[in-house]
Amino acid sequence: MACPFIDEVVDEGAIVLRRAFQRERTFRDRSDPLAFNDSYLYERYRFSRDGIAYICRLLSPHIANNTCRNRALTVPQTVCIALRFFASGTFLYTVGDAENISKASVCRSVRTVYLSLKSLLNVFITFPGHKAIRTIKHAFYGIAGFPNVIGALDCTHVRIKCPSGPHEADFVNRKSVHSINVQMISDADCIITNVEAKWPGSVHDSRIFRKVESDQKGNVFFFFLFLF
Repeated sequence: MACPFIDEVVDEGAIVLRRAFQRERTFRDRSDPLAFNDSYLYERYRFSRDGIAYICRLLSPHIANNTCRNRALTVPQTVCIALRFFASGTFLYTVGDAENISKASVCRSVRTVYLSLKSLLNVFITFPGHKAIRTIKHAFYGIAGFPNVIGALDCTHVRIKCPSGPHEADFVNRKSVHSINVQMISDADCIITNVEAKWPGSVHDSRIFRKVESDQKGNVFFFFLFLF
């Protein structure tokens, strides 16, 4: 090991190389997304200022950073990064370049917001809804005069890429394409009250319906099934 009190060529060369490869620490300029007007926000995040502010208040206890070191992302910035990714469906690099942050920060923000929203899923999506059952039945009866209806149900196939693994054939539906069979239930105001999005495309609609009905353990009274 070289002596620290003697200037040697090896030590001086190491210092030169260290300085050559050392990057200067810089802070990127991040603007406040809520400082723009509603048209600007809606085009990029699909939400108005009031909508984004509501989401920020809702998720703030879950996603707020406990430190201000290194100019940590604020709650509005974290929420808008995730909303931009959800709205555009593009790559992490694209969102990072647009928001002037790194790919890793985009990934962390999207994951944090997603998990926070997932934890609140049962608060906003309930069956048969936040309204009284009598009110829901009355709304459906006013549409077509059909009694005792608390939900309109149907399944749709969401196309996916060919999955790998031994269960690839399970995702091939009757149209010979790979998909996921998604069942959704809505009330008379077209508000979604139940989503079942875990079944392969080869599974029949009736099997999903029977499984969901058994999982409800008697809470499902009656469905009106639309067949398209």
